[in-house]
Amino acid sequence: MKKTILFSVMFLGSLVFAQKAPVVGGDRDVHGCIASAGYTYSQLRNNCVKVFNQKIKLKEVNPEGSSTSMTAVIFSKNMKKAEIFIPHQSAKSIILERDGTGKIWKSGSHINESYVLVPYKKKGYQIKKDDVVIYQ
Repeated sequence: MKKTILFSVMFLGSLVFAQKAPVVGGDRDVHGCIASAGYTYSQLRNNCVKVFNQKIKLKEVNPEGSSTSMTAVIFSKNMKKAEIFIPHQSAKSIILERDGTGKIWKSGSHINESYVLVPYKKKGYQIKKDDVVIYQ
């Protein structure tokens, strides 16, 4: 009887130590960006970035519900491309390309929705989805 109790205690004790705790920072995406730390992969920079730390941040115009979301804009060095990070999209970011020499960046035909980035007031920008302003 003593051996059975001793064996049971040892077996249960080994089960407790065999359980693995979740690894902190173990939620890396395919690019190695840690989402729980606020990192998202930027296609233009080829690196992980914190969207909320970018210089150009835009707020949602007509939020659904009580919370508002924000997005950020990253430009390529030559200003021919802009990357926008739209929450709740299947793609983490969308690349917009400048139309000629103007200051309008448009999404290509490779995505269903039409996104346009246009200057707004002096130093701001607006993002339009299918000709409706969603961020500014």
